[in-house]
Amino acid sequence: MIYKFRIVLDTLDDVFRDIEIEENDTLEDLHNAITQAFGFDGTEMASFYISDEDWNQGEEIVLFDMSEGNNSVRMMNETALDTVVSKKQTQLIYVYDFFSMWTFYVELGDITQPEDGRDYPNLMFVQGQLPDSPPDKNFEAEEDPYAEEDEDLYSQGGDFESLDDMDFDENWN
Repeated sequence: MIYKFRIVLDTLDDVFRDIEIEENDTLEDLHNAITQAFGFDGTEMASFYISDEDWNQGEEIVLFDMSEGNNSVRMMNETALDTVVSKKQTQLIYVYDFFSMWTFYVELGDITQPEDGRDYPNLMFVQGQLPDSPPDKNFEAEEDPYAEEDEDLYSQGGDFESLDDMDFDENWN
């Protein structure tokens, strides 16, 4: 089967690419197709993240294992597309170049039969130009539901003027 993906740059402008790729190809194959479609050289670090329908970032699947064997990681070259996307699980987040943080929303749009004589992956459609620099990211934490309770604790005598008020020498383990 052929997976048809729309890859959308996280920006206000409409910048996206539509790519067809075989279901048994790996995430590394999709990574290569995305970097070529957007004109990147493909040498920077990158990751895919499993995403839910609200685009919340889930499990990471990496291009390079930087854990030095300390953690088990999922690798793009070992992860077939059909193991991470399906008709029910259609969304991934793709981040390219962790210094620049090019962020893309990847969505499975259709699953079709392969066409005779067509090579895959196949860049089907191009919309918009990649800007000179990635869009700015606004990293905000979700509102803390316990913030008001914490303020109450501190207002009841639990706060202190500075760290100098705490005797670390006396209580240090």
